[in-house]
Amino acid sequence: MNEFKERVVYQIYPSSFKDSNNDGWGDLQGIISKLDYLKDLGIGIIWLSPIYESPMDDMGYDIADYKKINHRFGTMEDFDELIAEAKKRDILIVMDLVINHTSTEHAWFKEAIKDYPNNKYRDYYIIKEGKGKKLPNNWDSAFTGTCWKKIDGLDNKYYMHLYCETQADLNYYNEDVIQEIEGIMRFWLDKGVYGFRCDVINNIFKSSFENDSFFKLANKGDKYYANQKGMFDILKRFRVEVLDNYNCFLVGETCTLTPEIGREFLESRALDMFFEFDHIYADKFSKIPVFRRKFQAKKLVGPIFKWQEEVPWIANYLENHDQLRSVSRYGNEKDFHSESAKMLALFLLTLKGTPFIYQGEEIGMTNISDLKFEEVNDCASISTVATVQKILHVKKEKAWKMINETICRDHARTPMQWSDQVNAGFNDGEKPWLRMNNNFNLINVKKEQQEENSILNFYKRLIKFRNESDILKYGSFERQYVSNKICSFYRTYNGRRYLIVLNFSDEVETYWLKDKLSLIMSTYNEDFHMNALPPHFGGIFEVI
Repeated sequence: MNEFKERVVYQIYPSSFKDSNNDGWGDLQGIISKLDYLKDLGIGIIWLSPIYESPMDDMGYDIADYKKINHRFGTMEDFDELIAEAKKRDILIVMDLVINHTSTEHAWFKEAIKDYPNNKYRDYYIIKEGKGKKLPNNWDSAFTGTCWKKIDGLDNKYYMHLYCETQADLNYYNEDVIQEIEGIMRFWLDKGVYGFRCDVINNIFKSSFENDSFFKLANKGDKYYANQKGMFDILKRFRVEVLDNYNCFLVGETCTLTPEIGREFLESRALDMFFEFDHIYADKFSKIPVFRRKFQAKKLVGPIFKWQEEVPWIANYLENHDQLRSVSRYGNEKDFHSESAKMLALFLLTLKGTPFIYQGEEIGMTNISDLKFEEVNDCASISTVATVQKILHVKKEKAWKMINETICRDHARTPMQWSDQVNAGFNDGEKPWLRMNNNFNLINVKKEQQEENSILNFYKRLIKFRNESDILKYGSFERQYVSNKICSFYRTYNGRRYLIVLNFSDEVETYWLKDKLSLIMSTYNEDFHMNALPPHFGGIFEVI
């Protein structure tokens, strides 16, 4: 069964969703308490960011034990209860599977370096000898700087970390590693999870360890680890040996992608769908993403339309735990907050593919307007500030301003805004692990539940419409028009056709609708002239 093609996915960042025991951290019981809210919203699948045992250096994406629940989130009994309660509401649970690396606190890694090289774990990780006084190669970490860390107590030995230095890359040349991962998959699938979102999955296999070009500005080494044949072979093996024995699906976080590689993922069944990242550079430079540029709708919509045309199915999103808030990036949170948040919702939920909504997106949560560097928790932001200071020879304040406006992940990780009460209803008053956004008295679930024309209630109506629409669930895609102001596209199924029209501008825009149309739903309640679309308008029309 392909439930993932018919349902809307909601991503929960557990640390920030709901704190049930007032310790400052969101938890599993907090999620259970909000299942009715998610059911009412129309959600059919929940994707949980990592809840495994972890030192939380990278907020759980550094796993210390794949088969234990982090005590901050609760117990395995709490997780079993979540699965059972979600099932009662016909909601499926998807886990975040992080298998490119483990925490350096994982027992495998501790054993690997404790008695290196005289134990079975010595080859679980990518450990190389330095070249004299030089590193094993010139590859970069995605979090800036080298991807090699010297191992204390071992003569001239380094382990690879393509991400945080406490995240050691696994060695997929080792058959034991592959079997360990298959066992982890079976463990959670046997518990009743519906599948996995696979973190940086197309980086797991390194085909060579040669130096990359010394003239390359960033991502040195990715030609040897992104989208390698060995990765496809491993994923296809997971499919045959594990996944085909369950009703489940696999969605991959996949950077450095082309349409040809995307189609190969789907045709080979290595993945059921994947996330692309071309559109996230609509307001920053792809080569050097710490440099901001003015948002251009073409640079958001164009790449999304390209992927709509090039692959039969895809995971659609505008924000997640790694991206700044979409209404702050692609809308106008100051003058047209509600209008632009609704327009972006209509855009996301009418595309071909599976829509992924990130917690708080449905109420129009925004970036933090006054976030200070001293308050930052995000390890990537902290390391990048230091790198920018060093390379550009700027003061920390200048480096922080650049990172804050482009890549700081804490903007999306602030606690969920449930009400205008203490700590926005996230808990009963204990200081949250990450500061609240100060605008929670204006933007919160309780307030929007009571307002008929709120962003939240628009999401409810739109999700209900999508859940009941064969055209939106199964229809083909065809672009109609793209500019920096107006964008439009068709969805067609069984002889019926919808036209979706979006105005990304702060102004009334002229748009000559050539088809004979009937309005089904729009982001505005009041009447408007068909050829004069209001600011940040979004509409679904049926072509008659």
